[in-house]
Amino acid sequence: MTAEEATASPGGIPGCGRVAAVDYGRRRMGLAVCDRERILASPLTVRQPGKNSRLEAAFFQKLADDEELVGFVVGLPLHTDGRESDMSGETRRFADWLAQTTGLPVELQDERYTSAAAAGRLAGVGLSRDSKKARSDAVAAQIMLETWMARRVASSTPPSASEEDAS
Repeated sequence: MTAEEATASPGGIPGCGRVAAVDYGRRRMGLAVCDRERILASPLTVRQPGKNSRLEAAFFQKLADDEELVGFVVGLPLHTDGRESDMSGETRRFADWLAQTTGLPVELQDERYTSAAAAGRLAGVGLSRDSKKARSDAVAAQIMLETWMARRVASSTPPSASEEDAS
């Protein structure tokens, strides 16, 4: 199983419904959500993780309820060659905590290059450097969620007639 196929909770995320992505970090967490049909992902917010686990649990439970989520995608930090980084274990623990706290399935998604892609998306926008930095983690979560959605669509798309004829 590859890192991006790993799930933090059994069963995985259902095939339809709203999903939130979390770009986990010690200082900032970017959050993004998609629509029920999983056509469009949008950046939601950037938050600073708190030290009070009860307040953190309340935040994520409220997010799940308010957004009517069916699951979460958490970005797994990997080295460019695919090996897990020092932060990977901490992120896996967060994903397990999130699944236990909300009762929702959590899947891990390779987050390599999402920060660079987010910087690219924000480059042409007329925001100050501080504003771009503040939005960057949410946009990285959006990109991660878009990648996860595309992978789900690709894995559920039946082969075309010409692909079946070729085999």
